[in-house]
Amino acid sequence: MDCVGEFCPVPLIRLSRAVDAAGAGTVIEVWSDDEGAKVDIPVWCRMKGQEFLGRRDREMGWAFLVRRV
Repeated sequence: MDCVGEFCPVPLIRLSRAVDAAGAGTVIEVWSDDEGAKVDIPVWCRMKGQEFLGRRDREMGWAFLVRRV
């Protein structure tokens, strides 16, 4: 899911909708260049009981991996 250029809370809203629509075990990749996402996405996962798989650098920002529990 490409959220580059979008800032808080948009990436979290889009992630929440994607998780709601996904089946258990689905891995969702969120691309973001919002510095806040580095904290917000892992915290959101803990709060919502979803599995944060990690973050990797991209040319523009980061890729965050979240598994739907």
